Amino acid sequence: MLTNNDILKKLRVALSLTNEDILKILALENFHISKGALGDLFREDDHPNYVEAGDQILRNFLNGLVTYKRGPRPAPVQKDLKK
Repeated sequence: MLTNNDILKKLRVALSLTNEDILKILALENFHISKGALGDLFREDDHPNYVEAGDQILRNFLNGLVTYKRGPRPAPVQKDLKK
């Protein structure tokens, strides 16, 4: 079974992302973590400083990745209901 940490590791390798890139992607969703905390997510699961990535981190990373690759979301168009 894949953990959130495994998914983050696989995406980092597949997309050739550096830790700096990942921090920028998370910042696009206003989610900020330190470099050290990010490093703890990428450690082997038997390492004493290993930390499991929660759903919130993965969700913010995936949402930020969409913005990182596609650009910012367009502003919603307001329709005038008066006619």
